[in-house]
Amino acid sequence: MKKAEKWFDTDKISEDTFVISEYGHWEETHCYLLLGSKRAMLIDTGLGIGNISDEIKKLTDKPVFAVATHAHWDHIGGHKYYPEFYIHREEEKWITEKFPIPLEAVRNMVVKDCLLPEEFDIEKYEIFKGKPAGFIDDRDVIDLGNRKVKVLHTPGHSPGHLCFFEEERGWLFSGDLVYKGMLFADYPSTDPLKYFESLKKIEKLAVKKIFPGHHSMEIKPEIIKEMCAAFEKLYIEGKLCHKSGVFDYRDWSIKL
Repeated sequence: MKKAEKWFDTDKISEDTFVISEYGHWEETHCYLLLGSKRAMLIDTGLGIGNISDEIKKLTDKPVFAVATHAHWDHIGGHKYYPEFYIHREEEKWITEKFPIPLEAVRNMVVKDCLLPEEFDIEKYEIFKGKPAGFIDDRDVIDLGNRKVKVLHTPGHSPGHLCFFEEERGWLFSGDLVYKGMLFADYPSTDPLKYFESLKKIEKLAVKKIFPGHHSMEIKPEIIKEMCAAFEKLYIEGKLCHKSGVFDYRDWSIKL
C-alpha cells in the first residue's frame, strides 16, 4: 500500500477562515477553522489519522474549541485533541457509550482506497469517545468575538446533524447534508424524510457559499434547490424511504 507524504492539506478561504482537508482518504473530509477576535472554532476534526491540532497551531494562537456537524467517525477523530467540544444531544451516546457501527467495520473503511501516513497503525485506531463540554442545538448562536455563527439542527443523515450558518456572509458549513458525491441516507440511523425537511429548511436561507463536509469545494448554492426538487419527486413517487436504491443526478446521488 502506498503511503502519504503528508496527511492534511490546508487552504486559506479568507483571512479568518481556513479549510483543513484529508485528500489521502476516499472520504476527502473537510474541517473548517473559523477565527474570531476572542477565540476560534474548529468545525469537525476529521478521521483522527493525523494530528489536526498540530496543523491548527500553525494557523492561530487563539483558544480553540471544536464542534461536530455530527458524531460519525470521520468527523470526530481529532476531537481527542480538544477537551472543549460540543455536539447535539441526540448523538451523546454515540460519543460517550457506543458507536452504532462496529470498530472492525470502521477500520476497514479507514484503510479502503487510502494513502495512509507511514507511522499510522490501523490496529491502534479507535473510534473517538469523550465527554462533551456541552450541547448545541437549533438556533443557538456561537459568538467568537466580532463573528457570530448560527447553529441549525438538520437531521436526516444522522439524528443530531448540525449545519453552521454565518448569516452576515451567507456562508453555510453543511457537513454531510449537502455536498457533491454520494449522499448516504440508507443506514438504520438515517431518516430520509427528515433529510428532506432539513434540505427545505436550509433552502430558505440566503446562502451565498457552501462549505461541504466532503469532496469538491466547487459547489454552488443552487445545488440546494436541485436536491430539494429531487427529494420531493422521490417523495411523491413513494421512493423516499430505505431500500429504494441509489438515485443519480448531475453531480451527486442519494443512497436510500
